Amino acid sequence: MLTVEGTGKAQIAVQVLRAAFEGGDTAVIDRYVRPDYIQHNPLAPDGPEAMKAFGAAWKQQFPEATYDEERIISDGDLVLLQSSGVLTPGTPGLAVFDIFRFQDGKIAEHWDILQEVPTTTANGNDLFSTLSRPRSEASGQRQFTVYNKKLVTDYVDQLLVRKDLAAVDTYVDPEYHEHSPNIHEGVAGVKAGLGTYFERFPQLSVAPKRVIAEGDLVAVHSHYVDTPGERGRAVIDLFRVRDGRIVEHWDASQDVPENSANNNTMF
Repeated sequence: MLTVEGTGKAQIAVQVLRAAFEGGDTAVIDRYVRPDYIQHNPLAPDGPEAMKAFGAAWKQQFPEATYDEERIISDGDLVLLQSSGVLTPGTPGLAVFDIFRFQDGKIAEHWDILQEVPTTTANGNDLFSTLSRPRSEASGQRQFTVYNKKLVTDYVDQLLVRKDLAAVDTYVDPEYHEHSPNIHEGVAGVKAGLGTYFERFPQLSVAPKRVIAEGDLVAVHSHYVDTPGERGRAVIDLFRVRDGRIVEHWDASQDVPENSANNNTMF
């Protein structure tokens, strides 16, 4: 768990998230959320009052829920948080990504993805730990943010948008670690797993919507549609880049529902 204090964008995002989902001080929402707040979570309407009501209902339904921030990326007016949430003690919980857009020092917009944590994974790794060296959850090498952002953007374009597995050999380090629960460990694992995925869904469409980077951590928020005509899934892929190569990957996905409490889509 990261310890985040102060009043920078990342710190504000953490405070607001905890106020909304842990039933904390709702005055934080009044202080840091704009009146015209735009919500993309399909379960909640727009506006700060809806955020308060959603959080209160969540707290009532899951009074013992815990929520720990694992990684935070701050990039211009965007802040991304990767978190683990356990709604009921003793259960695997949720893998959660939240994206906040700031405007004039306050939160103006929010996207998120919630995925159930499986009891086992194909690679034997959990969905949150850091296995690549140095084993730190905090972003590092901030002088390479622009370079790493372009590298991951190019990798996603070649691998996922154009479905070219040669991207793995070009961009991925031999000591690569995988946290996506259905993909096996290492370079061979990602090539085999995605190769099977591409064969199963030859008309797969992946449309990146936003890229958020800080130092060696780069996140890509995308719309995956396996078969034309389907609503698809909202997916966040988080990559770690060290010395010009991708060394680690985490992700979470959520089906786009038929109905939503707002009119903003998940993207």
